[in-house]
Amino acid sequence: MTFASISIGPLTIRPAVLLAPMAGVTDYPFRTLCKEQGAGAVYSEFVSAHGIIRENRRTLEMIRFTEFERPIGIQIFGDDPEVMAQAAQKIVKRFAPDLIDINYGCPVPKVTKRGAGSAALKDLGLMDEITSAVVAAVTPIPVSVKMRAGWDSHSIVIPEAGPRLEARGAKAITLHPRTTVQDYSGKADWSLIRELKSAVSIPVIGNGDVQSAEDYFEMVKATGCDGVMIGRAALGNPWIFAEIKAALEGDPTPIARTLAQRAKMAQRHLALLTEFRGEKIGSQLIRKHLGWYFKGFPGALALRKSLVTAPDLDTIEQILKSLQSNQEGIS
Repeated sequence: MTFASISIGPLTIRPAVLLAPMAGVTDYPFRTLCKEQGAGAVYSEFVSAHGIIRENRRTLEMIRFTEFERPIGIQIFGDDPEVMAQAAQKIVKRFAPDLIDINYGCPVPKVTKRGAGSAALKDLGLMDEITSAVVAAVTPIPVSVKMRAGWDSHSIVIPEAGPRLEARGAKAITLHPRTTVQDYSGKADWSLIRELKSAVSIPVIGNGDVQSAEDYFEMVKATGCDGVMIGRAALGNPWIFAEIKAALEGDPTPIARTLAQRAKMAQRHLALLTEFRGEKIGSQLIRKHLGWYFKGFPGALALRKSLVTAPDLDTIEQILKSLQSNQEGIS
């Protein structure tokens, strides 16, 4: 396969493998690591349109990015077309991202009970209004959407929602082919990505259950999608982008993840976190990532426990430095 690219409006993304927006994960440090490993584009954590309008400091910090991260999309959520439009316009004016992405996929009850996220799948009229309002507010910046297949298995909206989103100016659609009720359980139904691809002429990005370069190629072959978005498979594993990029360039060799390499990446992650949030908060935030970096090998449980329960930043750094002298291969 050639070195794949995807065009979203005037924006060209190469390679066509993107880091998914993930709450509490895709902050500046994690986006930077994935970009360094070859992600074609990255997305912010989803941010509240109301928080942007109120100029909430924490919300605005979640949007801040560096030039290195481009192309970058800022994902917003909300249930009011006017508020969403105003928020998108503020983001473009203040931060100038490469695209705005609308969240129609979050299944978390605290979001859906407000009518936002994947709750829009139960009201395609509201989805129409929000999409139209955001597109009008930020043109010529491209607007994409990320969505699920439907609220439940009895209300799959893909065949109708896709063309409606395209008609209202969306330049690309990312589909996670599970329902809201499924959450992240069961298997993603890739046939729904293929169905969406056949229903629209704008790019379709597949998302769900891609955990390797092999899975990337299988999804593209099975669905005809224009790009693939990686979410949970990147947790503790930013190397997945390097593997897919290398495979697209003709080298399908998996990247070895030695214990020393994991420790080096974790230390780099910790340094970015402390730079971004300070030593106290950075040392707290790294702990969940350490649980992801160090798993799947003998003795991993004890190692994770020592890292996650470390009393301070210095102790974490000492453990990580000592691990970098261990060259044992871990697959």
